[in-house]
Amino acid sequence: MVAALISGVGDVIRQRSAQEITNERVGHFELFRLSLGDIRWWWGGLAAAASFALQAVALVLGSVVLVQALQVTALLFALPTNARLTGHPVTRREWLWAVLLAGAVAVFVIVGDPAAGYQRGALTAWLIVAVVLGPALALCVLGARVCSGPVAAVLLAVVSASSWALFAVLTKGVVEVFRDGPGAVLRAPELYAWIFAALVGTVFQQSAFRASTLTASLPAMTVAEPVVASVLGVTVLGETLDTPGPQAFILVAAVIAVVIATTALARGEAATMTADSDGQPASDDQERELLAATGAEL
Repeated sequence: MVAALISGVGDVIRQRSAQEITNERVGHFELFRLSLGDIRWWWGGLAAAASFALQAVALVLGSVVLVQALQVTALLFALPTNARLTGHPVTRREWLWAVLLAGAVAVFVIVGDPAAGYQRGALTAWLIVAVVLGPALALCVLGARVCSGPVAAVLLAVVSASSWALFAVLTKGVVEVFRDGPGAVLRAPELYAWIFAALVGTVFQQSAFRASTLTASLPAMTVAEPVVASVLGVTVLGETLDTPGPQAFILVAAVIAVVIATTALARGEAATMTADSDGQPASDDQERELLAATGAEL
């Protein structure tokens, strides 16, 4: 939970850095290069490092599914932080959705009771992940080049979130190998995949933050990362959920509630964008046109 708090605040700081670092249209790696010269990005990066360190400790104690489910609450900390910095207060409706999100996460953790599996995945399992996930993420990057605004932000957020999900799963392997000393870590293939996943996640997270407002990109990240990480935890590390009989329906309902709540929070922010740009409240038709892509993608 502390990792989620730090992550939520750090995400807001990095998003503001990405939005204000330059007025020119730049590529993903050029944006990353420019960000390295912004002190706000470094503060956000420091928060991210602290969050990752706490996540690593949490992953030693629990499963990927459990830790990533709790990371969803980062959105609850990011919303009031973003509201404070931008001057747009969180509405009563958004707080209601936030409460639903928190409740759904609690139900998932209590009912699902995620159990840890292996610390390291088999090489064949990781090869299958690379074959499936690699082309899917490449298509998201290409789609973000064609689209713009909230749609591009969501696509780039999915790439970043999937990379951080890989990072989380690989963290368990790196921590396990570290027990055998630094030499064993340097020989472990997980270390280099772990570093690469962190680099890709950072680069495309910054691009997603720049593509649109925080609640166009952050909800997509918030949903995609635990979903991808949970799938990897179950398929690669053999983690399980204790959901006998009717409890499985409760678990599915909790997951659906998380997706609906995060989508609703994103729609609320997009409506604020329309009102600000027009100088008047957005009509229902305007709001639907602006939000159709984002809602569908989420």
